[in-house]
Amino acid sequence: MKKEMTYLDSVHRDGRIWNLSVMVLLLAFPAAVCVIFNVLPQWNSLLMGLIATAPMYWAVGAIETVTYVPMLGAGGSYLSFVTGNISNLKLPCALNALEQNEVSANSEEGEVVSTIAIAISSIVTTIIIIIGVLLIVPLTPILQAPALQPAFDQILPALFGGLGVAFVSKNWKIAVAPAILMLILFIFVPALNAGTVGIMVPVSALFTIGVARIMYKRGAL
Repeated sequence: MKKEMTYLDSVHRDGRIWNLSVMVLLLAFPAAVCVIFNVLPQWNSLLMGLIATAPMYWAVGAIETVTYVPMLGAGGSYLSFVTGNISNLKLPCALNALEQNEVSANSEEGEVVSTIAIAISSIVTTIIIIIGVLLIVPLTPILQAPALQPAFDQILPALFGGLGVAFVSKNWKIAVAPAILMLILFIFVPALNAGTVGIMVPVSALFTIGVARIMYKRGAL
């Protein structure tokens, strides 16, 4: 007798199909460029570039899978990894939706809520990008006005600050350790900057999980 497919089974099936499809589409663009212009990459240079960069992305990919999936759920993770902007868009939207509905990401209700939140975030982002492309020329003088620059510099701090207050206030003991770690790293390691946020978020999450477990074992939580 054929086993009936559950909701999670369908999520994993569709998630694999769409992720593999997107991977093929991404690889199809450089392949199409080679065919259209009748050129091939310099394989030695390509190999050296991959050796220099690929291990970092493999490591980040593995860390993000471990850290993001428990927070986003299976469906939300598949959708987030396809659409991107996880740490600064998809994750805050999903966490806020889960919080408002008082559900956990690893429950079936949480799976649905997280997926819907991330899907709506992706749709809104796409619409805003389309509007921005259409209006970029007439709005450029306004957006580049010196008076507005300080406001644009504070968009991400304001976003994460608001989320931080909401989540840190619930269990400030857990938040102390990663906050201190990130302050020390960004103050004393000059190489870390805004471009490394995508790497440091998973690192901070793993560090926080480790510290929280130690505190739990010692009865501090």
